[in-house]
Amino acid sequence: MAGSEAAWQCVSVGVPVVLHEMRPTTGTFAHQTDGLAELVCSNSFRSDDDEANAVGQLHWEMRAAGSIIMEMADRHKIPAGSALAVDREPFSASVTARLAGHPLVTIDRDEISELPPESWGQTIIATGPLTTQSLAESILAATDEAGLAFFDAIAPIVYADSIDMSKAWFQSRYDKGETEEERTAYLNCPMDRETYEAFIDALLESGKTEFKDWEKDTPYFDGCLPIEVMAERGRETLRWGPMKPVGLTNEHDPTVKAHAVVQLRRDNALGTLFNIVGFQTKMKYAEQAQVLAMIPGLGNARFARLGGIHRNTFINSPRLLDEQMRLKSRPDIRFAGQITGVEGYVESAAMGLLAGRMAAAQAKGGDLPAPMNTTAMGALITHITGGAAAKSFQPMNVNFGLFPPVEDVKGGRRNRKTRYKAYTDRAKVDWAAWLQA
Repeated sequence: MAGSEAAWQCVSVGVPVVLHEMRPTTGTFAHQTDGLAELVCSNSFRSDDDEANAVGQLHWEMRAAGSIIMEMADRHKIPAGSALAVDREPFSASVTARLAGHPLVTIDRDEISELPPESWGQTIIATGPLTTQSLAESILAATDEAGLAFFDAIAPIVYADSIDMSKAWFQSRYDKGETEEERTAYLNCPMDRETYEAFIDALLESGKTEFKDWEKDTPYFDGCLPIEVMAERGRETLRWGPMKPVGLTNEHDPTVKAHAVVQLRRDNALGTLFNIVGFQTKMKYAEQAQVLAMIPGLGNARFARLGGIHRNTFINSPRLLDEQMRLKSRPDIRFAGQITGVEGYVESAAMGLLAGRMAAAQAKGGDLPAPMNTTAMGALITHITGGAAAKSFQPMNVNFGLFPPVEDVKGGRRNRKTRYKAYTDRAKVDWAAWLQA
């Protein structure tokens, strides 16, 4: 995501790039294709609300900056309520075709196993969460840092025609969305108390993926916890997390309120695949099928992909990077994307956008200052290049907590809705000014 966006931003202003992509020469256990910008976890870019949500504001800023990731996401969007979800295969294919067909882009399909020499000139490392061990070791050797990593989990994907629609129904929570498709973008599988309690017991008792000794102390990222880990934190954790039973009415029996609800979201434009929302898991494959079959509506479900878990790698950016995203010890090298400690598809691509623009400006003999921290992108880059405490640095999604506070209105504090709108109104003005400058 970040590498594709960085390359696009460079060539858009006439700066040629060589884009190194190791697949298919060297694969990963999570990727399925050799396409650029392949989505390996969820197909959701999360909220597209640019008035009351920080992620939606980030979408807005990227669109305004000519983002290839957002252009292709919009081209291949599928109904997801108020969220932006994409048909993953044509999305990746479109990004790949656009870059491969550009006269200033050269794609090299070989693995880069160590930090490149200074003779390469400006380099952007956007190797994502699955940086190969050899390159990670080279980065750590050059930065004299202890490795930082966390585990990330993948949610299962279900074939739509195997879902029992006599038990499930279509509805977005609180009927959100401007169209009927968006208001019915999610499939809902209700649980009563007895079923929920049995499901939690099965999660806790299920066999889990065993980690290697050197992985056992690696922390999870709280924004993408496996469902078993959430269950271990308390029996009600899932019920008030991805299984919260609010904003929904069971069309099969509107008088009965569910104790918990499992939601599935369309994963492709054809509507033949649905992923189980928030159900990242590290259960072993055989036990996944058994435990997930306890969900009403999924008793006979067939899975296009079962869940999995992988180790994500990120650097201590506040300690290692300057305000231009350059490695302080090697200013010819910039880092971008999830390896910098941002979390999420859009955040990763956004850091690629900034790294690409900064590199392009330098290649043209200029200097591009970072955007103000009143913008979504500015808040993120400020966080990873010094705003966060290096000693306790952990991956972060974009959120309004990274923005400078907005002033209170006269006569009292703003309510949450008007406060968020004030954040995004200010961000739009400042982002437009940064682009213009």
